[in-house]
Amino acid sequence: MEKGDVNREMGVQAAALFVPDLDDLAAVVAKVLSTNYSVSSCTVVECPDLTKPPFDLAAPGICGKTKLVEIGGVPNLVPEAKYAEKVYDFEALGKLANLDGSFVLGAGAGSKHVVGVNCEMMPNLILEGEKHAAKNNTRVARVNAENDKCVLEHYGEKYDSKEFCLLCNAFCSAGDSGKVLKVVAKVRTGDDNLVSCIRKGILSHYGPEKPIGMGGTFLIKSGKVKTHVMPDFCSCPLLSEEDVANWLNFYEMDSPFMCLSTFISQDPGLDLRVEHTHGYSLENQQGGHYHTDVTPDQIEYVGYFNVAQEIVRVDKPTETHMIGRD
Repeated sequence: MEKGDVNREMGVQAAALFVPDLDDLAAVVAKVLSTNYSVSSCTVVECPDLTKPPFDLAAPGICGKTKLVEIGGVPNLVPEAKYAEKVYDFEALGKLANLDGSFVLGAGAGSKHVVGVNCEMMPNLILEGEKHAAKNNTRVARVNAENDKCVLEHYGEKYDSKEFCLLCNAFCSAGDSGKVLKVVAKVRTGDDNLVSCIRKGILSHYGPEKPIGMGGTFLIKSGKVKTHVMPDFCSCPLLSEEDVANWLNFYEMDSPFMCLSTFISQDPGLDLRVEHTHGYSLENQQGGHYHTDVTPDQIEYVGYFNVAQEIVRVDKPTETHMIGRD
């Protein structure tokens, strides 16, 4: 099969999301965090300059023209990877999904056509526009086939690419400063990871009829986290959750570990992945898909999130399933 054209025609659907008052939302998140962590808080603050360490993002803020964008999906990977066909490019999507000039962060799959193998992608880039010059701080994590260790690479500098394959969940904004939620959580006492805890609490409070989408960044300041990195594509179809788990490479990664995250409280009928988080550590040269922390007594999170005004669904798979969406 020939490599897909990134400028091909693709279906695009958009839907408005419920946007709660930030102070009300902060109170909801603070309450649910207290059920999962010994020490926690959620407050409304002015977004700090996220281009500075330890976040080192491409834009200073996560405010202005906010939207969630989901491209492709897990059915493009499971049961059989359609990486040759399902190729995308952020600049091409900028035109298609009205993202010109946007700051894009999130979680996706890097391009095998660029890297040479399948890989995890941590999109962190500004698309060309009137307000901002393009900037690409995207990283990818791949598996070294010789020793199964994780390799972290700067996708923008090493490959100078904005291409990806199969799937991506992105939170897009104008990259401006503004009011955001600051989340602090220490010492996990419950079963949920940070993102699931917040998402479930929002869903419980606002209900499924008011879908709320969010995105942002959080730092694991101390403790270890469970992650996975996809190896190169499997020659056999992945037909179950067990097949997917046996194929993936799992790791325990060290702090500091910076994550880029998107989630939506309830899928409004667009076949969405309701939460997706990737992260990396420049200090430890590690990266991958975040599952949860594995040192609950030592874990400490601090993060900044904002609310999306709409959800944009691009190239929704025609055949779908729920395997491999954890």
